Amino acid sequence: MSIFDAALLFLAGFLSGAVNAIAGGGTFVTFGAMTLVGLPPIVANATSSVAQFPGYITSTLAYLDDIRHFWRGALLLGLISAAGALAGALLLLALDNPSFGALVPWLLIAATALFAAGPWLKPDVGPDRQASVGSLTGSMAQFATSVYGGFFGAGMGVMMLATLGLTQAGDYHRLNALKNMLSIVIAAVAILVFVSGGVVAWPQALVMVPGVALGGYAGVWIARRVPQNVVRGFVIAVGLFLAFYYFTKG
Repeated sequence: MSIFDAALLFLAGFLSGAVNAIAGGGTFVTFGAMTLVGLPPIVANATSSVAQFPGYITSTLAYLDDIRHFWRGALLLGLISAAGALAGALLLLALDNPSFGALVPWLLIAATALFAAGPWLKPDVGPDRQASVGSLTGSMAQFATSVYGGFFGAGMGVMMLATLGLTQAGDYHRLNALKNMLSIVIAAVAILVFVSGGVVAWPQALVMVPGVALGGYAGVWIARRVPQNVVRGFVIAVGLFLAFYYFTKG
C-alpha cells in the first residue's frame, strides 16, 4: 500500500464518517475507495464492513436509553438478523471475484435508488403507537434485509428503517435505535465470516477506521453548514459513478 493509497483511504474514511453522521450512505465512499486502490470487489466489500463497524457501535450507544426499554423483546429480531447475515456473508464467500464483480453494478444501482428514495421511505409512526417487535411479517422482512446486509450492505440502514417502519410499532427514535442495534448484529456476524474466510485487507482497514471515527465527529460540525440534500446528492453521485465504473470495467 503506497502513501497515496493510505491517504486516499483515510480521506475516504473521514468522508464516510461525516456522510453517515449527516445523511447515511458512507458505505458507498469506503467501498469505492477500496475499489480505486485496487482491492478485489469481495475484499473491498468485506474490508468496508470492518471500517464501518465502529460507527454502528457509536450510533447504538447514542440510543442506549431507548434500547434499555425494548432489548428483551428485540432478541428474536437479533437472532433472525444473525441468521440472515450469516447466510448473506456465506453466499458472498461462495462467489468468486468475477462473479461478484458482475453483480456489483446492479447492487449499486439498487442501493443508490433505495438511498435516493430514503426521504420517502421514512417510518410510518404515530404518537399513539407502542413499541412491538414480534410479527411474522416483520421477522421475514428483517431476515431478507439481513441477508442483503451480510452479502453487500450498502443502503442497508435505509432499507432496514423502511421495513421496520412498515412492520413494527414505535416512534421514529425507537425504530432508529432498533435499526442501529440490529446493524451491529448483522455487521458483527458478517465480519466474523469474512475474517474466517481471510478476505479482509487489514492494513487498509486500519488506515480507514480512524478516518471514519474523526469524520463521524466532524459530521456534527459539517451538518450545521452543509445542507443534507447536498450530502445526499454527493452519495448518490458516488453510487452512480461506482455503478458506471463496474459496468465499464466488466
